[in-house]
Amino acid sequence: MDEMTGIQALERALPSLPMRPGKVERQEFEYIRHGTQTLIANFDVVTGQVLVPTIDQHRTEADFLAHCQRGKSL
Repeated sequence: MDEMTGIQALERALPSLPMRPGKVERQEFEYIRHGTQTLIANFDVVTGQVLVPTIDQHRTEADFLAHCQRGKSL
């Protein structure tokens, strides 16, 4: 089981500036934030398959317990 909390959903505010002779493509540093997500997942180590993913807006103790109980039913 592994969890990632606070995954940010970001979008660039402006498009990238194209390459020019002698210069690489440049990206603007400003972005628009669309909130955060939490991912909790169980993995089968042998196959690398994700068994029970849970994606939600937040992660509380009750959410984590519910995820664990779903994983026991496998």
